[in-house]
Amino acid sequence: MGRVGALRFAREGAAVVAADLNGPAAEETAHLVTAAGGRAIAVAADVSSDEQVAALVRRGVAAFGGLHILYNNAGVFLQADHSVLDTDPEVWDRVQQVNLKSMYLVCRHGVPHLQRAGGSIVNVASFVALVGCSVPQDAYTASKGGVIALTKSLAVQFGPDRVRANAICPGPIETPLLTEWLLSNPEARALRLARIPLGRFGRPEDVVSLALFLASDEAAWMTGSVVAVDGGITSNYF
Repeated sequence: MGRVGALRFAREGAAVVAADLNGPAAEETAHLVTAAGGRAIAVAADVSSDEQVAALVRRGVAAFGGLHILYNNAGVFLQADHSVLDTDPEVWDRVQQVNLKSMYLVCRHGVPHLQRAGGSIVNVASFVALVGCSVPQDAYTASKGGVIALTKSLAVQFGPDRVRANAICPGPIETPLLTEWLLSNPEARALRLARIPLGRFGRPEDVVSLALFLASDEAAWMTGSVVAVDGGITSNYF
């Protein structure tokens, strides 16, 4: 979703800072953007590190002269994440660091730049923050619930500065991460697909299109909103 987002935002005229823990992956994304005529730089960064996020923001501002959009999309979904009864504390902490602490750090260092000219924060949460699940991933669910709460607080705090903050709650998206771990199992795939009224899993483009809208002036009167893009899964009682 991050790579698709970088390419789509660049096509719409944004200068993109592609940040990834995997440096070569970030470089490849930036190359794809520039090869298509866009502007991008790559930064290898662990977004759960205060020092590395500070450096990431400095690099972006130095390269492009300002900062107007924060698209917080980094996340992990660990196989060892289950119920609170059998999830190790180390797994819990790692999920919170990547999924929630990273958003705090990016906003900590990025929002002061947005305050200067106005801007938009788009945080990726999850549909599991809106509903319970009988097959739990409690660390992931808690982290995404925290994303929603943080987004609403940001919206209230920084609205007077013309900084908007909104959260997206995707349903199951066919990314390499989810496909490798879960959707490669035919039974698990069929079970989850049966819950989606629109009859298919989401695509990264489904999420990015909403992110682009929320970041744009077309959503100028939206802040503190939590928007599900989930094929209807959160509306399905059975």
